[in-house]
Amino acid sequence: MEFNEYFVLGCSAIASGLAVFTAFGPGLGQGNAAGMAAQAVGRNPGAVGDIRTTMLLGQAFSETSGLYGLVVAIILLMVRPLTNF
Repeated sequence: MEFNEYFVLGCSAIASGLAVFTAFGPGLGQGNAAGMAAQAVGRNPGAVGDIRTTMLLGQAFSETSGLYGLVVAIILLMVRPLTNF
């Protein structure tokens, strides 16, 4: 391997580590949404079905960004860009 290939592999490892950090945003958002939903159910127990549906839909949309980051990290680690083997 040439020096440039080591550099590319090192940069892809660093980039995959940064891509995994996309899980922090959805984690914080989902925790906040669950806490707010619990407060809303405490204030209005009759609306538990609507609150649960809205919360789960929002969490599903928010989780996709974390999953995209995970997919990017796996691709960066497994594809080995610009190498000949």
